[in-house]
Amino acid sequence: MTDSVTTPGPAEHPKIDTSVPHSARIWNYWLGGKDNYPVDEAAGDAYTDVFPGIVTIARGSRAFLRRTITYLVSEAGIRQFLDVGTGLPTAQNTHEVAQGIAPEARIVYVDNDPMVLAHARALLYSTPEGATAYIDADATDADRILAAAAETLDFGRPVALVLNNILGHVADHDQARSIANRLMEALPSGSYLCVDDGSLGIDPVFEQAQDAYNKSGAAPYILRTVDQITRYFDGLELVEPGVVPVTQWRPEPGSSTPEVVAEHGGLARKP
Repeated sequence: MTDSVTTPGPAEHPKIDTSVPHSARIWNYWLGGKDNYPVDEAAGDAYTDVFPGIVTIARGSRAFLRRTITYLVSEAGIRQFLDVGTGLPTAQNTHEVAQGIAPEARIVYVDNDPMVLAHARALLYSTPEGATAYIDADATDADRILAAAAETLDFGRPVALVLNNILGHVADHDQARSIANRLMEALPSGSYLCVDDGSLGIDPVFEQAQDAYNKSGAAPYILRTVDQITRYFDGLELVEPGVVPVTQWRPEPGSSTPEVVAEHGGLARKP
């Protein structure tokens, strides 16, 4: 295992295509980031024109990540994380939250966008006690992900697998489930699975906006029913309150009543 930032992957990467909107850059735009192009801003604005609530969903998903990582480190004692489909680095990434509580935490990020790779190399710095690595790989290539992650993570000890807003990019739900299952199979008892994705059957305006986005030329993102999202956790022990709108998963004490959003997530332990 290594103690420094690593970036396993091919030495050469495709040029960044600025002519087609990209979900990671659009998400960054909705979160208030600057790492995007005019084509991404145009796609993001077209989406919010139809469904302004997507900004609440994006920010709610980011807060869900923060709360789940905090739970995993502080209450479950997890010190290793495999974050697949991390997207562009923004505030409170997995390693920042985890190492802010436990500096010895080890985190491996996975994505396959060259812009994400460039930012990861520049920004994903680890604490001296821990490690932060980046793998350039597609989420569907479980074998490559696991082989490269083993250079940083010890698969003899529990690992938290984070699949936030990534499985919707897999058109076939059975294939999406097989990706989650294959990765979890390689992790020992006591490991955790964290998933959140846009949910179907909650808000018809959201579904209308997503249909238009999927026809824009960007990589499609498929909304799932709450039951489909719940199926990712088959065979695992769901942490209370189960699969719920991300805004309602263990909200901060004293916060106002959380808004219900069409983005569901959960966290579960491997027995």
